[in-house]
Amino acid sequence: MDLGISGRVALVLGASKGLGRAVATELHAEGARVAVVARTLDALEGVVADTGAVAFAHDNADLDLVPTLVEGVERELGPIEILITNTGGPPARPDALSHPLEEWELAHRTLVLAPMALIEAVVPGMRERGFGRIVNIASWAVREPAPNLMLSNSHRSATLAAFKTLARQLASSGITVNSVLPGRIATDRIYELSGGREAAEEIGRTEVPLGRLGAPEEIAAAVAFLCSGRASYITGVGLLVDGGLSRLV
Repeated sequence: MDLGISGRVALVLGASKGLGRAVATELHAEGARVAVVARTLDALEGVVADTGAVAFAHDNADLDLVPTLVEGVERELGPIEILITNTGGPPARPDALSHPLEEWELAHRTLVLAPMALIEAVVPGMRERGFGRIVNIASWAVREPAPNLMLSNSHRSATLAAFKTLARQLASSGITVNSVLPGRIATDRIYELSGGREAAEEIGRTEVPLGRLGAPEEIAAAVAFLCSGRASYITGVGLLVDGGLSRLV
């Protein structure tokens, strides 16, 4: 299937490993011209070597530097047509009331304000061209809050609602705004939260109806489709990619 994104410029946050790297690799395979972002350029060496993507160092918490990032990408590759907002998960704590204010504020900054700042920066150009694809990588926990993840449950849910609101506002400009909600995916994050790789894989076998953890590439395939011309009538959705884990209808 031709997704119709060959030659389009894509900006992928959190692309040094895990889901972000898989998405960058998938978009590259579909012919997109990809800019990848992480806190340091060194962290991006692997994905750059694999895909030829252009690397940019950027801290998602630094909202003031968002215009600089966007200007740099557009100077190197051209106007951004695809934006993937993928930000790391905040710390887990067994006691939901034990997070200090600083953790709440940082989580809000990185999970809510950072995607909004990037969207504000790229939407004017997308409107001019009559095309845009914006996809946020969130979590299945926005539907069914996960234990120990108070900050992620709260702030990712806010971003999901914001994306739904933006989807209606931007639809007439040819811009779609969607979220992908991964379930238990084989990444360093799930290994850390589960107490190790073996424990995470056991959870996949026993709790996920498909009987295994998902692969980052399976999330990337869903994201790439939502970025495609074929998905032009899909906007405002939160797409579960969870192997049947969620019990919601």
